[in-house]
Amino acid sequence: MKRLLVCFSLLVFYFNSFAQLPTGFGGNKKAVVNGRISISIKDSLSKKPVNYATVSLINSKTQKPVNGGVTDNDGKIILQNVEAGSYVLKVGFIGYVTKSVKVVTTEKSLDSNIGTVFLKPSTNTLADVKINGTHAVIENKVDRMVYNAEADGTNAGGDATDVMRKVPMLSVDPSGNVQLRGASVKVLINGKPSGTMAASVSDALKMIPAEQIKSVEVITSPSAKYDAEGSGGIINIILKKSNAQGVSGSVSASVGTRQNNGALDLTAKTGRLSVNGNFGTNVAYAQDSRVVVVNNTTFPNGTTNNVAQNGVSKWSRGSYNGGFGIDYDFNTYNNISSTVKYSRFNTGGPGIADYIINNLPASNVSDISILRNNIDWNVDYTKTTKKEGEEFTVSGQLSSATSPTSINNTLTSAAFPSGFQTISDNTVKNDEYTGQTDYTYPFSKTTILETGVKGIFRSVKSQYGSNNGNFDYNQDVAAAYGVLSFDLTKKVKFKGGVRAEYTNIGFNTKTNGNQKNDYFNLFPSLILSQTLAKGATIKFSYNRRVERPSQIYLNPFRNESDRFNVTEGNPQLNPELSQNFEIGYNTFIKGSIINASIFYRNTAGVIEKSISPLVENGLSKVLSTYLNVGRSKSYGLNLFGSYNPKPKWTLMANFAANTYEVTNTATNISTGSYLNYSVFGRSAYGFGKGINFEVFGVATSANRTYQGKTDPLYFYGASLKKDILKKKGSIGINTLNPFTKDLHIHTQNNSMDAAGTVFQNNNIYYPLRSFGINFSYSFGKLKFNADSKINNDDAKGSGQQGGTGGIGSPVGGAGGGQR
Repeated sequence: MKRLLVCFSLLVFYFNSFAQLPTGFGGNKKAVVNGRISISIKDSLSKKPVNYATVSLINSKTQKPVNGGVTDNDGKIILQNVEAGSYVLKVGFIGYVTKSVKVVTTEKSLDSNIGTVFLKPSTNTLADVKINGTHAVIENKVDRMVYNAEADGTNAGGDATDVMRKVPMLSVDPSGNVQLRGASVKVLINGKPSGTMAASVSDALKMIPAEQIKSVEVITSPSAKYDAEGSGGIINIILKKSNAQGVSGSVSASVGTRQNNGALDLTAKTGRLSVNGNFGTNVAYAQDSRVVVVNNTTFPNGTTNNVAQNGVSKWSRGSYNGGFGIDYDFNTYNNISSTVKYSRFNTGGPGIADYIINNLPASNVSDISILRNNIDWNVDYTKTTKKEGEEFTVSGQLSSATSPTSINNTLTSAAFPSGFQTISDNTVKNDEYTGQTDYTYPFSKTTILETGVKGIFRSVKSQYGSNNGNFDYNQDVAAAYGVLSFDLTKKVKFKGGVRAEYTNIGFNTKTNGNQKNDYFNLFPSLILSQTLAKGATIKFSYNRRVERPSQIYLNPFRNESDRFNVTEGNPQLNPELSQNFEIGYNTFIKGSIINASIFYRNTAGVIEKSISPLVENGLSKVLSTYLNVGRSKSYGLNLFGSYNPKPKWTLMANFAANTYEVTNTATNISTGSYLNYSVFGRSAYGFGKGINFEVFGVATSANRTYQGKTDPLYFYGASLKKDILKKKGSIGINTLNPFTKDLHIHTQNNSMDAAGTVFQNNNIYYPLRSFGINFSYSFGKLKFNADSKINNDDAKGSGQQGGTGGIGSPVGGAGGGQR
């Protein structure tokens, strides 16, 4: 309660301070209620939308333009802040005859829906003009690259994981974990975090149908407005939404050899009120996954221990999620929205492993269950003014999650002929309260100030076996920022700012009792960009980032899903701090896109998984935990290209590489420098009549870590889609690794410390091959909830680190680390 009061007081203070501004926020002024004008532009012959058509609103009395813009990808535009009066709408586009439409709004009827306006091709270009109604698949902006998924016709039937594989600069492993330039990244949905995403990025991505995704933003140079979390940057998934009146929705489903999923979305909008509901489910079949692990351990007294494991697990996965949202415009300047989302995820299953322990046979039977429940509630208030670009927001978010885990192992050997059973249970309760407020003030069209404050209050309670005790962890973060952007010249733009964050941490463990830690950091950021000839751009950016360990890294619960390869968190971890420098270049050559960037990242307190020998109950094991292993210096580059040999044929490729080197700050011993890289290639072809075909492939080099490496990986896939039901629906087939049943993941780790030396050889055979059929249908106009302003991108995300776990590993029983 105390934290809620502090958060509320902070927001009230900030809100009151802006109530005194002479910019429309004052409480003594009478609110001006203005309306909006909606219009849709189409070609009179093809009846297809005309995107990027120019729309101007001209006052009938003064004959001066008072509003305007360009149409979107659907040929639509909504003009906001329109006062009552008489106007003329002028609509024009190259190759068409300009059209004028008279519009009259009154105090009683401020909102006006013009409907569809058809543009007639001009006579001298009638035979040559062809409206494709398409949008660029890749866009390069000053601080981010945007992949427009809705412009890519081959995305239907997949999920967000399939979409992310096509996004430049990203690497997606077979389990669905995402990295950006070899570093961890924060994934947001509509600019805000998700409790499901915090628990497991790969699982959360599988819950989002590809048809719901409008675009994916890769923010490599986040400004100080964003939370400072994420060494590699931020990924923001933007979902589709529409302002159409009436009832609309969509339904999609897919059936395959590995998994089934389905989704339903409904929206009702009338006047200024919009409500939305959605439901989705995902079920993955239980399949055999084989794990072969060899541990060779030497202890300080000279004794050795060898454990060879060969086992099979049959894991299944099921999830469902639903949400409800409401959005209401009090008038043109005041909006309030609220969303509630709930998700439930469960995974687990039986497994059996045969062991050879120092030449003696043994067998272990396991049964594991992992369940996650999460609820997110957001409330957002937005106030704008007549001054274009000025905006004030107040937002609040409550997120609550519970994660019970149950692990049951029974070992049978010569030493335990009747069976040695261990049962370990862990229930984690994670509550998070957030309040923030932001203000944007444009001094001019090119000079803009952004400022705001934010408070995050986290509480994690982990309850498990009495032998280890409970773990309580509290983390409070207070932040304030200021960002200023302006044009240095007509071609050179600047955007810079600083963010201040104070973090206060308190936790307790059985061995060390109650402990506290607090730290204050400043995070500057700047971007300089210059426009070159023929639309090319070059930019330089710098920012400082932090990576706070999340509860999966901190929780000291002993996970023994694999009896001889156990994992636990480390509550003594410190955050990573990194400095990032980047130079980027983007150009267009005859319709082709070329994007190149080089970067340098210096990170202190790098967090990685570390193995060491452990002896418990007479059994020799390998313990995996997380450590601040040292300082890292990484150089890298990214090359992306897109080329159209023919209008309906698109070739796309991306190459990403970065060096890996970590130096232990205590011993000054370096791992040496290694090169990690990944290659993505894609070919998509449209045969006409709504038929699209795509093939893609991904290959990675050996991936180095502080103690070892994972061998190179590759996987590939294809899809075929056909539009049906007048393009309101689609049906398709897809496949992944059709000629290879299992993906072989080979990892080697070496450890040497005071506890002894360990050599671990891990082989995982992950059943990746799949075939599927998908269907989708949209009725009315699809609508998603308004975006929340909450954006807690400040905790090192779980599900981003690969692991070396054995039989009990939760990714289909085939490794990936406890998430």
